Amino acid sequence: MNIARPDRRRFLQLAGIAAIVQTLPAGVIAAEAVPALRIGIIGSGRVGSALGTSWARAGHTVMFSSLDLEHDKKLAAGIGANARAGTPREAAAFGEILLISVPYGALPQLGKDLGALLKGKMVIDTCNPFPNRDGEIANWAREKGAGVASAELLPGARIVRAFNAVGAARMAEAAQRQGPRTGMPMAGDDAAAIAVATRLVRDAGFEPVLVGSLAAMGKHLMPGTPLAGERSPEDIRKIAATLN
Repeated sequence: MNIARPDRRRFLQLAGIAAIVQTLPAGVIAAEAVPALRIGIIGSGRVGSALGTSWARAGHTVMFSSLDLEHDKKLAAGIGANARAGTPREAAAFGEILLISVPYGALPQLGKDLGALLKGKMVIDTCNPFPNRDGEIANWAREKGAGVASAELLPGARIVRAFNAVGAARMAEAAQRQGPRTGMPMAGDDAAAIAVATRLVRDAGFEPVLVGSLAAMGKHLMPGTPLAGERSPEDIRKIAATLN
């Protein structure tokens, strides 16, 4: 399937959520209004495979992609009818929302290779900059703030940062856990993208907590910051209120 962008009617359906969001009290997002989605997974490592599996089981259709197509085909076959595999370009074209979960050092080339396909797409960015793995670009991203840095490296994408500070093992089983949900801090600037991401965070078994914009709060969504680790939604809000 070759879908370079969501068709206009579908795009307007999703973008119309933004108008709903603006009418609601602060902190309340109408995620339940979001229909089942086509999700392109770019990077099917531990995080991408865990989230993609949860979303497929929740009724969304996912396409896994990485540098190992055979791995992705096996992963999709093990999940069933709602999962498939392709190249990163195919996943970027397929998804009306994308999950990008790759080493931060891969983002510049990814932005160049898939730039035209990313423009206007809703993107969940899980990528964290680690200097010992990613080199100088990680230092640059940490100084600038990972939210703003990712937006520069993926120009035109409607980015929401999420799933940045909870371990992949927790992601793999969160949707099956009973009891109170762990909070998942998110940062973003686009109301429609935030609303869609909110639905997907819940479908993955977490309770979404919008903490602010990419510039103000995106820099805090990574390991080693006060928002890292498993916390209740209430604790996340309290911590976020102390940050700037």
